[in-house]
Amino acid sequence: MNGMIHSMTGYAALEQMVETGTLLMELRAVNHRYLELHLRVDDALRPFEPAIREAIAARLGRGKVECRLSLVAPAGAAANVAVDETVLQQLAQLSTRVREQFPQSRDLSVADILRWPGVLASSAVSVDTLRAEVLSLLDQGLQDMAQSRAREGEKLKAIILERVAMMEAQVDKVRPLLPALLQAYQEKLTARLREVLQADDDERIRQELTLFAQKIDVDEELGRLTTHLQEVRRILATGGSVGKRLDFLMQELNREANTLGSKSVSTDTSQVSMELKVLIEQMREQIQNLE
Repeated sequence: MNGMIHSMTGYAALEQMVETGTLLMELRAVNHRYLELHLRVDDALRPFEPAIREAIAARLGRGKVECRLSLVAPAGAAANVAVDETVLQQLAQLSTRVREQFPQSRDLSVADILRWPGVLASSAVSVDTLRAEVLSLLDQGLQDMAQSRAREGEKLKAIILERVAMMEAQVDKVRPLLPALLQAYQEKLTARLREVLQADDDERIRQELTLFAQKIDVDEELGRLTTHLQEVRRILATGGSVGKRLDFLMQELNREANTLGSKSVSTDTSQVSMELKVLIEQMREQIQNLE
């Protein structure tokens, strides 16, 4: 795979000249658990809503998506518009019937009649042609928005990889310190045990130190941290839908960082644990916006 990942945030704005005027389209997408689509289309384009919804759903799995679509008539378009006599006659008949049943109802105004669907007939292209033009523009808009999401995804990827490198540096910094830190702590503990036991019971002290050393050994935690960070790099390099997998890894990383803190025997390891948790939270914020 090419390693491409996508942000859930995207935007595209297009316009296309058609015989009936100018099609204007605007697409916006932000993060959401599932696909939530909001359409804002002109009345003249409303018959194409089902096809528009179907096309968007086929390309986008989830996200809150807003699509605005309008058709702006060209200057002088009024000259190409005529009254559909058939629809006008049907409207007149309907109006007569309504007045027979409801004599008190008011007459339709000229504005009411002109706004009635189908009264104004344009000599422009067919509905099928306009539908094809709308869907063609939508396809280009979805491509542009995908490119926008890919560019944003690469930015998020760079931020996450930067945090991964910082975490690896923290692990590399603390690992060489552990033997000396543990030795110093064991010496302090030995002195305390001798004081408490009030005897030179070296075997008892050795047993207590062995048990304690097992409890505070963080080598496994550091190993798992390194493994998880390598997996983050691998997932980002593979690309595709990475959000859920990376979010799971953040939970695992946080678990190891917490354990490292709970086993801490010095301010050095406590500080590293805190730094790791801060970096994990920063990565989690970015991952929330990845597909």
